[in-house]
Amino acid sequence: MKMSAVLPHVLLTAALILPHTAAAQTLVPFSDPKLPYSFSHPQGWLGVELGDKTSGVSMVSGKTPPATMIRLLYAPKAGGQTLNLTEQFTGYEQGLKSTGVSVRPQSSYPVSYGGLRGMEREYIVSSGKKSIKMRVWFAQGNKNLYYFQLSDTVERYPTSSLLFTKVMRTVRFK
Repeated sequence: MKMSAVLPHVLLTAALILPHTAAAQTLVPFSDPKLPYSFSHPQGWLGVELGDKTSGVSMVSGKTPPATMIRLLYAPKAGGQTLNLTEQFTGYEQGLKSTGVSVRPQSSYPVSYGGLRGMEREYIVSSGKKSIKMRVWFAQGNKNLYYFQLSDTVERYPTSSLLFTKVMRTVRFK
């Protein structure tokens, strides 16, 4: 099972063309019985459908360019299989590169959110003169592979990364 089908080029484009208001923000609880987790999101953010047939929640900080984007996605695992997170990242990175972007890994470290241990990586993703910075967390639960992501401009990334951490600390798996 690979999350590389997540159309990374769409993510790069969306993060560069949507608006930003990701300063310190109040978080609002969100729960949907269809989701295998609950979380709190920044107040005033907008849900967005990217047409990539993923399961989960994608949101942006506003309607006009450029915006911060957060995605909390998941994919069911077949029959309790155990996935190798390093392989998941390799597939993800190959998926990004297949769209013609340059991918520069910045860091990689284990981290737990909501009691689920996973692996998080940071990247600089560039297309021509446009670049974004991404933070991607993969983890596996009993039934699902989780893929949570932050995308923002390189300049705003330090602030939005703090906000993403705040959101990630509210995640509770069902």
